[in-house]
Parts: sequence; C-alpha cells; structure tokens
Amino acid sequence: MKRLRIWIALAAVPLFLAACGNLNSSSMSSGSGTTNSSGTQLTGQSTDGDYEGVIKSGHYQTSKSRGVTNSQDSGNTYNVKSFENGMLGVSKNVFSTKKYVFQEGQYLKTTTVQNWLDRKSKSNPDGLNPANNGSTAPTKRNPVYIQALEEQDYMIQKNNKLSLGGMTIGIAVNSVDYYKKTQYGATFETKITKAEGEAYAKKAANTVLQRLRKQSGLKNVPIVIAVYRQASNDSLVGGSFLSYSENKAGATSVSSWKALDEKNYVFPIESGSSSPNSNDESSFTNFKSEVENFFPNLSGVTAQAHYNGKTLTGMHVNITTQFYSQTEIINFTQYLQTAAQKYLPSSVPIDITVSSTDGVQSFLSRASGEKKFSSHVFNSY
Repeated sequence: MKRLRIWIALAAVPLFLAACGNLNSSSMSSGSGTTNSSGTQLTGQSTDGDYEGVIKSGHYQTSKSRGVTNSQDSGNTYNVKSFENGMLGVSKNVFSTKKYVFQEGQYLKTTTVQNWLDRKSKSNPDGLNPANNGSTAPTKRNPVYIQALEEQDYMIQKNNKLSLGGMTIGIAVNSVDYYKKTQYGATFETKITKAEGEAYAKKAANTVLQRLRKQSGLKNVPIVIAVYRQASNDSLVGGSFLSYSENKAGATSVSSWKALDEKNYVFPIESGSSSPNSNDESSFTNFKSEVENFFPNLSGVTAQAHYNGKTLTGMHVNITTQFYSQTEIINFTQYLQTAAQKYLPSSVPIDITVSSTDGVQSFLSRASGEKKFSSHVFNSY
C-alpha cells in the first residue's frame, strides 16, 4: 500500500502572489481587467523581483500535483514553505522575472508524482525510491530518500499569447526517514547524511529528466532541476537547497551541477552553535531584549534567518504574546516598528508576525532596501 499523502499548504499561493499587484498592470489585460482573445490574464507585478502569475478564463491556474509527498508521522510545515520559496529563488537565477511568467505545474499529474515518490516494486516500476529490502533495522533498511517532487512552469509571452519557456523541478530528499515497524507501533528513524541524500537525488534527476522529455510539450524547453534537503520534523526551521542544474532544450541527462551554500538558522542560536554572522545574531538579541523589557507579557521572540553563505538574505520574526486588549496590540505594534528599524539588520527583507493562542494579532514587513516597516493590526471583531 502506498504511504502517500497530500500536504495542505499554509496558504494556497503565498509564494509570489502576495507581492502581485493590480490585474490592470498586466500587458495581457486591458485597462478594465478584461481577458484577451485566448481568455488569459496575468496577475500583475508589484516589483521587478516577483513573477506575474497566470489566470485563464477567470481562474488562477493551480498545480496539478502540488503538495504530494511521502507520508511522514509528523511533518515540518517550515519545509513546505522553504521548499517552494527556495524553488522560486533558484528559478530566478535562470528565468528572469522580466521575461518569464510563473505558472503552477501543469504537466505532472498527482497520480504520476505519487507513483514516482513511492518505492520501486513490481506493481510500481516507476518508483524513484529504493525497493523495500525487508529489513526494519534503522541502519540496514532501504530508507525513503525522496520525500517530495514539485513542478513550476515558466511561460514566455509573445504576440499576446503564452507558451512554455522553461520548467523547474524540485526534488526534496529526507535528512531523516521516519517509519513504523508495525502499523500502529512506535516511530523509528533512519538518518540520511547530506552527501548520501544529495547523491541519490542527483541520480534520480537523470531519470526524471528522461521521463519529462517523453512528453511532447517538454522535448525542447530548458529544464532546471534543484535538490533540496528537508529539515527534521523537530526542527524550528525548514531545510535548504543544496544544488541545481540547468538542462538545455532537448538534453536528456544532467551534465553538471551548481552548488548552493544556503542554510536556515533559528535565533536565538542554541547553545554550542553559531550563526554565519555574529553581528546579525547580536542585532536580534538586542531587539529581543529591548522588546521583552518594555512588554513583559510575551511568551517568546524567535526568528528564522536565511543565509546564502555568510550573507543574510531574509528574516522571519515570530512573537507570541499574552495580550488581550486591542489597545495593547496597537501600541505594541507601533513600538515594534521603531525597535525593528533600530535593531534588526538593515537592507534585507524582514517580516514580523505577532500572534497569540487566538491567532495572528498584527503583521509588520519591510522589503529589501527599505528603511521603514509597514504594519497592519487585525481587529478582534
């Protein structure tokens, strides 16, 4: 029996549409927002760093297989976001946001991805994961290496029509494979080293590329394949991309890989660990101390910091409160605008989510290159 499930993402299309602007800014829509002769519109673009998205016949083009993954006992939701956001980042290295338009994957169906993610067997020869060797010992069994596979399409606009200009495939490999020896028994773990997981994914990438080329619409388009390493289920951050390959139109095997030096960290840093840049760590520590000193009714102040090498590229701050008064939330949010601008690292995108057991109370954000934070307080009624 296949041990597969479909992830329900935290937000349906937050990855790029959150930054998209008015439909009327699209060159494929008229000033009134009506569709063209092919019934296609673009979402519009608020900044050059974001992709426009595709709307056909008045509906956003959702993925045919998004979120399919091998079943694990308790997933790390941070992996979902960092996997899909990271794919966008890799894609931008190849498919310019000025030339290409984003479309959710339309070529790989759910059943196809399910079969690929399952173990190879007589009943499923397409399985990318190794066959079950019968062992249940953590170091002797064949682990499930590939946890998820995602498709993103990149379209080119010409003569007011869209055509496929490229594709990115993300292959997510486990750092830990969680399994049960009996259906309702205890959970066991098989640890997978970074080198072992990456090597397995790169080997599978050739198989994936060859299968994609068999589809008529994919024979002659550039295909990017990126390898992502999942964080363990108990991690407070998601995983990171290890490498990617650019495969020219018609190529049926991967000729080379480009290494990526990306990693996520949790602030405050755990004892015995260190971040790539001590100044960033100190900045957050000062921010945390300042905020907790002025507002004692806080349950926690943490951050997820994303690095490319030793360079901070973004930060997500999470603050949990015990506020019940709307005026407290308003004043706290106003204070955060000042404290964040003063203490947190400059010139990188940062967002701050303030929440309690009742849900999100306020949200602050600052785009790359900006100085001031914008904010929104959610009303309690």
